[in-house]
Amino acid sequence: MFNAPASVLSAGETAEIAAFALTLADKAAAVTLPLFRTGAAIDNKLEDGFFDPVTAADRDAETAIRDAIKAAYPAHGLFGEEHGREEGTSPFTWVLDPIDGTRSFISGVPLWGTLIALNDGLYPRVGLMSQPYLDETYLGTGAEAWLYRHGQKSTLKTRPCPGLSHAILGATDPAIFAPGAEWDAFEKVSETARLRRYGGDCYFYCLLAAGQIDLVVEAALNPYDIQALIPVVEGAGGIITSWEGGDPQEGGRIIAAGDARVHEEALAVLSKV
Repeated sequence: MFNAPASVLSAGETAEIAAFALTLADKAAAVTLPLFRTGAAIDNKLEDGFFDPVTAADRDAETAIRDAIKAAYPAHGLFGEEHGREEGTSPFTWVLDPIDGTRSFISGVPLWGTLIALNDGLYPRVGLMSQPYLDETYLGTGAEAWLYRHGQKSTLKTRPCPGLSHAILGATDPAIFAPGAEWDAFEKVSETARLRRYGGDCYFYCLLAAGQIDLVVEAALNPYDIQALIPVVEGAGGIITSWEGGDPQEGGRIIAAGDARVHEEALAVLSKV
């Protein structure tokens, strides 16, 4: 089973980065929240009948985050969904998704979120998901995780679950699974689970960290879809890996569980694909 490499950040440096990430979430919210449920214009990134939406909120929020990072940490690299990669002169890279769940955003569904992570060159060490409409920010350092809501800070902790048949499972959309073996494996896991829900995007990982659900299974993820969520899940006591049990930071097929027993049982099915 995958074990994350040791961090190059000290405890003090981690705390500094975490506090700065919270300010970045505020800058993004100042852009995204005024445009939510306003009928803002939608562009399509794809052609030939496919649809991958993007809005001014996505682009401008990422610009605001990047500008703040460049001012505070000019040596750090940047990697975002909307504006691509800028190499830094240090090993550190900020991995950004200004609106994870753009489909939810344009539909008025408040399950989208801003994802911000700092990767030290080996692994994401600080990550957060900010949902400003609900006034919820989930912040993790891999060792701890917290929820900031209505001015209050509380510790996040996954809940115990004795096995897959007792688990609540979340996945963004059935369409993310390739037809054939990948879909069949997901379907086998989800049919065994007690309850399956779709449509959560990044929010499902945070519900797992908060002890509300037990398992998230997804596929076709990009690094900026998952890196911010890794320190939150792990900091709350959860496990997050690829379907093969490996490093999750590059995305692809991902499994996150709040209890090792659920992870082991689901992995036994998914790792065979």
